[in-house]
Amino acid sequence: MLKLYFGPGACSFVPLAALEIIKAATGEDFESQLVKIHKGEQFTPEFKALNPDSLVPVLLVDGRPLTQIVAIAECLDARYPQLDLFPKEPWSRVRALSTMAWMNNTVHPAFTHVFMPQKFATGDAAKAEIKSHNLPLFRGYLERIAAEVEKVAPYLNGAKIGFLDLYAVVFLRWAGLAGIDPDSLPGYKAYVDRIAALPPIVAALERERQPLHYFKKAA
Repeated sequence: MLKLYFGPGACSFVPLAALEIIKAATGEDFESQLVKIHKGEQFTPEFKALNPDSLVPVLLVDGRPLTQIVAIAECLDARYPQLDLFPKEPWSRVRALSTMAWMNNTVHPAFTHVFMPQKFATGDAAKAEIKSHNLPLFRGYLERIAAEVEKVAPYLNGAKIGFLDLYAVVFLRWAGLAGIDPDSLPGYKAYVDRIAALPPIVAALERERQPLHYFKKAA
């Protein structure tokens, strides 16, 4: 049995949406536990016993906790190979894993530095500098993803939706939290909106109880 601990709006959307895709394709259900990050539930002793780093996602696989989004993605792909959540062809697969690693260790941290500079500095001036330095980096990474999604038909992952597409959705959602208007990346936004209309992705958003886009235009 699989159980996912996830936070609304967090990168845990990737395995959450993947589990909904798996459920739609195979009929196999999963358990989910919403972790209220804004209330600090990730710091409780119960959660820290699952992940001492106090981070989501955590996937329980037959009662055993697995952390780190790349490892969780690999686990789900190995468990459900028929769904091609990563491509099967060897070169396409390693290229997809390379892109997934880049998303996880380059794009994701750039956003973290923008959205939570307090993790990296204490002084107000230092926090402001961290944010201002990383915001154009994050924007540049979004533009790289935008250029890629405009080349593909229908998915970054290939013929079937997969982990790369789900992570790309996360980043455009986060763009709004960084003050970047998704409409400034129209091809990327159209791609995300198309993915978000798929029934499994609708179901994942409903579990999160969060909107697809966070950006709020000035009145």
